[in-house]
Amino acid sequence: MSRPRTRRDDVVETLHGHQVEDPYRWLEDPDSDETRAWVQAQNAHTREHLDALPAREWFGPTMEAIVRRPRAGTPDKVAGRYVVSRSDGRTQQSVWWVADSLEDLRAGGGRVLLDPNTFSEDGTSSLVDYSASKDDRWLSYLVSDGGSDWNSIHRLDLTNGETVAEVLTKVKFSQVTWLPDHRSFVYQYFPTEGSGVGTETAALPVAELRVHRLDTPQEDDELLLSFPQDATVMSWPELSHDGRWLSVMVLRGSSEDNRLWVLPVRTDDGRTVIGDPVKVVDEAVARWEPVRFDGDRLLVRTDHEAPMGRVVSIDLRSLPGTGVPPLVDVVPEQASALIDATAVGQEILTVHLVDAQPAVSRHSLDGRGLGGVDVPGGSVTAVHGDVGDHEVFIGTTSVTRASTAYRLDLTSGQVTELTGLEPEGDSSWAPPAVVAERRRATSADGTEVPYFLLRPEGAPTGPRPTLLYGYGGFNIPELAQYRPVFAGWLSAGGVVVIANLRGGGEYGSEWHDAGRLARKPNVFTDFAAVGDHLVAEGVTTHAQLALHGGSNGGLLVGATVNRRPDLAAVALPAVGVMDMLRFHLFTVGRAWVSDFGSPEDPEMFEVLRAYSPLHNLEKGAVYPATLVTTGDHDDRVVPGHSFKYTAALQRAQGGDAPVLARIETSTGHSLGKPLSVVAAETADVLAFAAAHTGLVPGRPQG
Repeated sequence: MSRPRTRRDDVVETLHGHQVEDPYRWLEDPDSDETRAWVQAQNAHTREHLDALPAREWFGPTMEAIVRRPRAGTPDKVAGRYVVSRSDGRTQQSVWWVADSLEDLRAGGGRVLLDPNTFSEDGTSSLVDYSASKDDRWLSYLVSDGGSDWNSIHRLDLTNGETVAEVLTKVKFSQVTWLPDHRSFVYQYFPTEGSGVGTETAALPVAELRVHRLDTPQEDDELLLSFPQDATVMSWPELSHDGRWLSVMVLRGSSEDNRLWVLPVRTDDGRTVIGDPVKVVDEAVARWEPVRFDGDRLLVRTDHEAPMGRVVSIDLRSLPGTGVPPLVDVVPEQASALIDATAVGQEILTVHLVDAQPAVSRHSLDGRGLGGVDVPGGSVTAVHGDVGDHEVFIGTTSVTRASTAYRLDLTSGQVTELTGLEPEGDSSWAPPAVVAERRRATSADGTEVPYFLLRPEGAPTGPRPTLLYGYGGFNIPELAQYRPVFAGWLSAGGVVVIANLRGGGEYGSEWHDAGRLARKPNVFTDFAAVGDHLVAEGVTTHAQLALHGGSNGGLLVGATVNRRPDLAAVALPAVGVMDMLRFHLFTVGRAWVSDFGSPEDPEMFEVLRAYSPLHNLEKGAVYPATLVTTGDHDDRVVPGHSFKYTAALQRAQGGDAPVLARIETSTGHSLGKPLSVVAAETADVLAFAAAHTGLVPGRPQG
């Protein structure tokens, strides 16, 4: 099979005194006929290779069985009733069911509330979020088509179950925040010149926080907040439980530091009116996330003067006007990172990470500790509860189990695992028993880099094919959580390693800061250190190691391979940010400047240019077997990143290992992928990794 050839143009730009070639820029247009033909040719070449892999026949049905295993989500309450998502494995998307009691849900009862499989014929449209009006009349829900970040807002009449004709469009990075009159809500709108579909690549315009009155034209919506002087600013609103305040986190891109405003809310003659903002904190010096209002106190999760995070109280009656107001500890900073604080009942539920493993605790509003909550799992995926209610639903995952739900009774403190929520279906695949260890590598500067080492129970010792997964960015923690790729690789007898790299959120804001901006290269060094440590410890060999990561993790794989092409036999960059000199020009890319820095800044340009995966390939170098994956509707990290990187790597490859691109159509960054797509894509990725690391599924390795 000959490698595909890609047309090269003579595109050269002078950037900060450097001549930068960009011969594949034409691939940035996903809708051009030439790009579509290129995608078709690449997919045909890739399909020919993947279909010939001996392990594909095993991974195909195995991944189908894994992703189609019946499952249920974490229960929630809507209009006083109990709601849960269910997948019986037969449909592409989960279905949301509602019942009058939790007992009915656990007995398999209830009725369908929302069925996303009816949103589109091919099952590529998905439910993003939902929110009920406080009078229990309306349920708004957000729909994504083809995995796009663009959403449309729809509305269901809960009194009769009928869908209202009114639909709002051009919505992104938003939820629906219902106001106390039950006839209006707040949402985030982007006045794009396009139609708001997943293949559009233009940079987003200035966001608008709007108020929509039901059954009025969307163009008549009231503009509540906008920041035209900075197109990276977005807003995240929340209505207080008593309906008196609308809190707004004013966010600049993906930065963890934000401003916090609160707007007074009143309802006159059945119409809610929102007043002028009170600027609680108007300097983005830390994270300020509202937890709840308690009279004139505002409880906030923050990392101000507390890198591991804490919950503090702010007196709204005595704000200084400028700077940071006086803070009173409610949940003081601990030795472990605080990643969530939720107001439930008359208390606060917190989630800390103890060496990257979640610990849930209860606290009174005055800060008294009320004890821990025993909910086993590698990550906490959901905390559903309301102020004034006595029950809380908590969802967890492990590397081989997609979800487990628990009910916490705040009155008694009793925790109950909620069995029986799953529908009937094919349960032929049984999650393998897994042995988990915590180990630590040492990075080049002496920093300890922890990682999870996961082996199938009973597997022989000795070097074995190993999948090393990492992310390392945007303060996002990587935990021992469920991913189909982990379940499939472990089922085949391989080893999974999840690295806790600098730049992530496992160990507080200082750990994040140590892996961003000019310190971003620390992340790549950490990843390589873990790989080398696995080899030194006899877990694997360089010839048995596969590197995997998505989005910022795709960048991680690409940059690491450029620096250390000898580190691994396989590279699996998914939906990666590969062009670090142009990422800010597309869709929401300029929001990432908080972590990456701006290519328009001469100093940061030098840093970015030095590790950009696209710009640091060496022609004739021997690179690992590489399978690049992306989707043509990815409007988070536009597919042009992966397209250009694939073309450049195919040209640069001096060895015999294949360089392939698997490009999914009608899917995006990962949002709402149909089960059939998840199964097929994961089977291809793992069969490719197995072929080039020596993993034979079902055969003892070692």
